[in-house]
Amino acid sequence: MSDRSTFTALVEVQLRPGIADPQGATIERALPALGVRSVRGLHAGKAFRFEVEADDHAGAVAEAELVADRLLANPVLEEWTVTVTGPVSEEHALAAGAAGGTD
Repeated sequence: MSDRSTFTALVEVQLRPGIADPQGATIERALPALGVRSVRGLHAGKAFRFEVEADDHAGAVAEAELVADRLLANPVLEEWTVTVTGPVSEEHALAAGAAGGTD
């Protein structure tokens, strides 16, 4: 039996400041057609959620940061943030799987 725990990682990737964001600009320009006129500075990005098995929280963060830096983000154009929660209890993981979510 392993002493490792399961953690949930969320990696959010966004364009670096100064890089053009045509997707965000297009969404922002479309908002008035929906009656939304109060939103400014909208930026598009990507979010990745996955589980990490690690000995502790620090190990899970290190693993998620490695994945973010080497695979999920283009370091020339994008920056990323990592949020790690957990460990996830076995009962919670089973319930989330049965419900079709990872909440």
